[in-house]
Amino acid sequence: MTPRQSHMIYRILLLFFLLLSNHAFAEEVNEEKQGIPEMTAEQRLAKGIVTSIVSMRKLTEDITAPGEVRVNVYKSSQVTSRIRSQVIKRHARMGDVVKKGQKLLTLSSVKMAEAQSELLISDREWQRVKKLGRKVVSERRYIKAQVNRQQAYAKTLAYGMTDAQIKALLKQGDASKATGMFVLLSSQNGTVVSDQFVLGQVVEPGQLLMDIIDESLLWVETRINPEDVSGINIGTLARIYTGNDKWLNGQVVQIHRRIDETTRTLPIRVEVENIQGLLRPGQFVKVALQTLESSKVIAVPKSAVTLLHSDQVIFKVEGKETHLQLVETGKIRGDWIEIKSGLKQGDTIVTQGMFLLKSLLLKSQIGDAD
Repeated sequence: MTPRQSHMIYRILLLFFLLLSNHAFAEEVNEEKQGIPEMTAEQRLAKGIVTSIVSMRKLTEDITAPGEVRVNVYKSSQVTSRIRSQVIKRHARMGDVVKKGQKLLTLSSVKMAEAQSELLISDREWQRVKKLGRKVVSERRYIKAQVNRQQAYAKTLAYGMTDAQIKALLKQGDASKATGMFVLLSSQNGTVVSDQFVLGQVVEPGQLLMDIIDESLLWVETRINPEDVSGINIGTLARIYTGNDKWLNGQVVQIHRRIDETTRTLPIRVEVENIQGLLRPGQFVKVALQTLESSKVIAVPKSAVTLLHSDQVIFKVEGKETHLQLVETGKIRGDWIEIKSGLKQGDTIVTQGMFLLKSLLLKSQIGDAD
């Protein structure tokens, strides 16, 4: 066999193998396409596949800093006794969610018993004098009875009884009811986070008995460099990272006027809704403060971008067909990610149900390998 003939045979064999490889590649592509069957919008929805239209969005620039969850003191209250008294009964305990006006404690006090007796006596005298009228009793007696009753009422109120409790006592008009017992009520909706007493304990005026806080609205305090505060104002939007890829929205409500002398940073207070109970006072979190807005870019939910063979891809929907689309991503802001290339405004993409679609592709590849 001559060298020329050998060379011709080599070229023929090479061409044969190239054609065979192209045919195999085409079959692999067809198999991959066949891995995701054609589906109508209703069929996709029934399988849990959710789609959305690609649009332009403004992604904000953020300043991130560590923060600590604090109690919102404007939504908190402390339960104390105004006079020396004894704890008789507990109506709520730590961890209970209470409503405004709900019973918390029943107390008993010698001072309250004296005040209740004075109120009943002065009220009886005042009712008698008022019934007789100014024409029968002297002006002095009339005014004295009126003032004594008002003072007794005010003292009982100041010692800790409510208007409703006082009126109920006066309605009974029974001196035997002046036992010195009275009930402390919650002044707000919230959760009892501490109850520092035991039944039968004698407590002094001002001694803390219960702490009640509204955990649905908390503060997060963070500190930033003073030069960064120019882009932050009251009402500036903020995001709080709680872990497990979860963020809560909040806003700046207070900016301190003084720089911390030790850290040379400026404290900032963020108010955040905590209805789901993801935050607890004392918890450390990450705070992202929104400062500037970027120009509009094509952005999609982070959940729409997935990895396949180490490539970032998106499932793109065209009519009944669903196919892979390679994308180049950019900056990430919250739950949104910029798409630099691979998509255009108005494209339809899958935002939920990628696992099912990836499973269909994997199944087709396994079948092809067999």
